[in-house]
Amino acid sequence: MTDMLVKLYDHALTSARSSLAKKDVTVKQALTLDRNTICEFIEEQFSDVCPRWVDECTSSLYRNPTTCFIAVHNHKVIGFCCHDATAKGMLGPLGVHREFRGGGIARELLYQSFEAMKYAGYAYAIIGWVSSEEYYVKVCNAMTIPDSSPGVYSRLVSE
Repeated sequence: MTDMLVKLYDHALTSARSSLAKKDVTVKQALTLDRNTICEFIEEQFSDVCPRWVDECTSSLYRNPTTCFIAVHNHKVIGFCCHDATAKGMLGPLGVHREFRGGGIARELLYQSFEAMKYAGYAYAIIGWVSSEEYYVKVCNAMTIPDSSPGVYSRLVSE
């Protein structure tokens, strides 16, 4: 898998907050106090995708302010997006509950994370170990970073 680059200073951040509100979905910056709830959601929904996502999310939840955004429906977490978890300037992981995919939730999580990164002073976001390059090209005009695999993940002790 490869990494991708997004220019934050050149990125039009078009929010979908109003359309999500009609579906009773809110996207907001997570609180550390919700760590167990968020991590349980990730474990249940994405342990088959990547068991280390819980670790990355935990890292983002211990930052102040947190660098994790969550999507909530009926007081339940249905999606999440983290940045500055594995390395500074990196975005990910990102995941949305299977039943809620295709409704713009992932895009809104991305955009709110990009906005937070932009206001924190970042000019670029690096999306790590991308599984769907087409999605990120379409949603945020991301560019593939040549020879970026395994990138920062080469420092992992075990696979």
